[in-house]
Amino acid sequence: PSLEQLMGEFDVARVTVRQAISLLTGEGLLSPQRGRGTFVTGTGAGAKRQLRVETTLGDLVEMYKGDKPHHDTLEEGERRPRLRPADGRPAPDYVYMRRIHSRDDEAYCVISIYIDKRVFRRAPARFRKELALPVLTSLPGLKIASARQTLNISKADVETARLLDIPLNSPMADVRRVLCARDGTIIYVAEISYRGGFNPGPLPAGAA
Repeated sequence: PSLEQLMGEFDVARVTVRQAISLLTGEGLLSPQRGRGTFVTGTGAGAKRQLRVETTLGDLVEMYKGDKPHHDTLEEGERRPRLRPADGRPAPDYVYMRRIHSRDDEAYCVISIYIDKRVFRRAPARFRKELALPVLTSLPGLKIASARQTLNISKADVETARLLDIPLNSPMADVRRVLCARDGTIIYVAEISYRGGFNPGPLPAGAA
């Protein structure tokens, strides 16, 4: 949009719009071109900010064994996760749980969990009470063929800041985990937002 359109849409002065464009240009997200306008670039600094740390699923599960943080369930129901083509094949249905995890009365993460409904039915009480990864890896006959995890650095939005009782725009570590069965079916997806300053342990992005 033109400067005038942005000024009207956000109700700000021209100098504010110019400063915002300058900042975004410096981050590689915009490309002003004389006589043509300003264009959003598809490959900016934002893409370079993704951080991947590799380890194994076994390492992660071992870290979580015996760990029993307090958790409050905010929501439970049936909902499909947002999947990417590379994730695998969707299960027919998923059980969705959204939780806040805390330790010593301090909330440290908000987590959205999606579990293949057929897997969830094998141990519903445990999935509701315990951490999901140790439960998944302990179910007889359930083979996890692949596990992937990515970590992105972000800032707390309004809802996350409220749930974790932290200032808006506080630093966050956003983790996404995807586990697949032997046939490529996605049996588990987790989207986790850790508050800055909390060490969640090793963050795997590799396969196990």
